[in-house]
Amino acid sequence: MNQEIAESEPQLDGCIRNFSALLSSTPRGARLARLLAADQLRNWGLPCEAATHVVAELAANAATHGRLPGRSFRLTLYVIGRTLRVEVTDTRGDHLPKLQESGPDAESGRGLMLVDVLTDRWGVAEGRFPRKTVWAELRLPSPEPAPTRSGAAGD
Repeated sequence: MNQEIAESEPQLDGCIRNFSALLSSTPRGARLARLLAADQLRNWGLPCEAATHVVAELAANAATHGRLPGRSFRLTLYVIGRTLRVEVTDTRGDHLPKLQESGPDAESGRGLMLVDVLTDRWGVAEGRFPRKTVWAELRLPSPEPAPTRSGAAGD
């Protein structure tokens, strides 16, 4: 695994955080993407359940539909303000994902429906051929105010 991690400089309204990892286009690489994302989000102190589901779906799609032998996919996480952006870039720009309805007996085809429900918005950006990036954005909850100690014993 080739991994790159970077923290950028703070901005006026907080800092921009980012994480990026290059992973093999295999089921193992997709699983590792989910685990790395969950670990990074926990390190940042952010809720990770919905985001890790989104990463799992996008990484599985990259490993299944975006796979070219010998080529990897890239997972990137950005936190800007109160928005988490998940990006998965693969080397199959000729296979663009689209939202489709699956029958009740279908064994697959629901991944993007899950992404659509869990995120505020998502889409596909075509890159320099043959790349494409599937991205999704999740609005993060406002931080809880710190508890006050007024009225506590011993003050």
